[in-house]
Amino acid sequence: MRFGLFPGCIVQSEQYAFEISARETLPTLGIQIKEIDGLSCCGYSLKNVSIPAWFYMSARNLALAEKNEIDLLSLCNGCNLSFREVKNYLSENTKLRERINSLLSMEELKYTGKAKSWHILEVFNQVVGVEKIKSLVKVPLNGLKFAAHYGCHALRPSQIGLIDDPENPHILEELIQALGASAVDYPQRLDCCGQGLSMTTGKTALKISGGKLKAIQDQLFDGVVTICPFCMKMLDSKQRAIRVSTDYKEVNMPIFYYTQLLGLAMGLDIESIGLTLNSSPVGEILNKIGGNKK
Repeated sequence: MRFGLFPGCIVQSEQYAFEISARETLPTLGIQIKEIDGLSCCGYSLKNVSIPAWFYMSARNLALAEKNEIDLLSLCNGCNLSFREVKNYLSENTKLRERINSLLSMEELKYTGKAKSWHILEVFNQVVGVEKIKSLVKVPLNGLKFAAHYGCHALRPSQIGLIDDPENPHILEELIQALGASAVDYPQRLDCCGQGLSMTTGKTALKISGGKLKAIQDQLFDGVVTICPFCMKMLDSKQRAIRVSTDYKEVNMPIFYYTQLLGLAMGLDIESIGLTLNSSPVGEILNKIGGNKK
C-alpha cells in the first residue's frame, strides 16, 4: 500500500529519529511513501484557541490527501487523533463541512471525508501483519523484556474509534514479541507520561515521567518502547532533568521508538534508524544483542 507520510510538527522539529527510522523500515515492509506537497500542522495546538481554525487545518490536510488519492500515515498520536476527531465532527455537521469547504475552495481543495488517517501501529498490524515482520527479523531480540508505552492519545477517547482497546491494548506488545523480545503487562502500562503538564507545571510533569520510569526499572524491564513523539520526549530526553529535579535519582532506562527496535531486529545500522539521536542509554541494549549490527 501507499500512504502520504504525515510526520507532525514535533517529529520534524525535535524528534527526527522517528521519521528517520520510519522512512528506513517502512519500505522494507512493502509500504510505499508518497510525498504530499503543501501539508501543514494538523491544527491540534489551536484547539483551545480557535476551534474553527483547528477544523480547517485538519480538514485541509485530509483534503490534500484526497486530491492525491491517498490516505495519511500519521506518526504523531496527537495528529492522528486530531484528524479522526475532525473527521467525526464533519461527518455529523453538514453546515460545518460546507463552511470548511468554502474556505478550502480558495486553494481548489475539497473535503469529502474519503481520505483517512492511519496510525503507524495500524499499518504494522493490519497492513503489514505480525507474520511478515517476523519473517524479516535477522537479529532476534531474545531474552530482552520491554515495557510497551502507547501514550494517551493513541487510545483515548475511544468513542471515535482509535487503534486498540483503551483499557487493555495489545497491538504494540504483539509487535514487540514479533521481534523475539517479551512484552509483559505491568500496573503502570496506561499511565500518562506527564507531557500535557510540561508547559504549565514542568516539575510535576517530570515527577509523573520519573515515577513511571522508576516503576518500570524496578520491575527489571530492559527498556521502554513507544510510538508517541511527545512521550518519547518526556521519557527519553528528560531523564537527566528527572534525576536532577525529582526524587527519582536512579532513573536510567533505554527508550526506543518501535520503528527503531524494528530496525535493530532487521539488522539495520544504528545511524540509519536514528539511534544516535536518543538521549537515553540505548547502548545497553546494543551490547546485549551484540553491538551495532552492520
